[in-house]
Amino acid sequence: MNKIDLLPLPPVECFIDFDGTISLEDTTDLLLSQFAQPAWRTIEAAWERGAIGSRECMSRQVELLRVEPVMLDLFANCLRIDPGFAPFAEALQASGVSITIVSDGLDRVIAHALRDYGLALPVLANELIHAGGDHWQLGCPHASENCRASSAHCKCASFDRAPDSALRVLIGDGRSDFCAASIADMVFAKGKLADHCRANGITYRSFGNFTDLPPLFSDWLANAMAVQSTPLL
Repeated sequence: MNKIDLLPLPPVECFIDFDGTISLEDTTDLLLSQFAQPAWRTIEAAWERGAIGSRECMSRQVELLRVEPVMLDLFANCLRIDPGFAPFAEALQASGVSITIVSDGLDRVIAHALRDYGLALPVLANELIHAGGDHWQLGCPHASENCRASSAHCKCASFDRAPDSALRVLIGDGRSDFCAASIADMVFAKGKLADHCRANGITYRSFGNFTDLPPLFSDWLANAMAVQSTPLL
């Protein structure tokens, strides 16, 4: 696939969710289903009810994992990635768009899932810390005490890393993307994120997979450039 046209103009920072967006399934749920003690589902239900935030939810769930590092990494190596993601990312990079993976998932899992794709992309995610043997702990280097959702990874705070002059684009699918969607210049959404944007009047474009995104992204960028280049009266 050729690079996406119309760049460079304003700097564009593209933030892409991982679980259910880049990956075809929620990799954290798959990991827990495979290797965690059954109580992880009770904790998940409490999070879904809104009784706890994602930070508390994930911290408690990760402590229930019982898997040796080699088995965890083999599991992550076999996770399915949207086949259109790598060509899309390469096209954006060739066009000068900065890409950051922003995930409320686990850094070690993401690194192993993407290791064969040859993409040098920064990843902001929760830390999966080996606590010895088959035990694990969660690190949250991107949490924020001001996060309205009490998330393990506050994606709004990660958005603040972008230069003030940049157009900030979010590509995502789920609840961890809700807050960031409200401050993004453009949202490409599917799943629960699309429902949230529609219900809350947030401008977005719907997509099914990364094969859909190149023409959608180019069309949005052309419109954004046209608006910026319109002279003030």
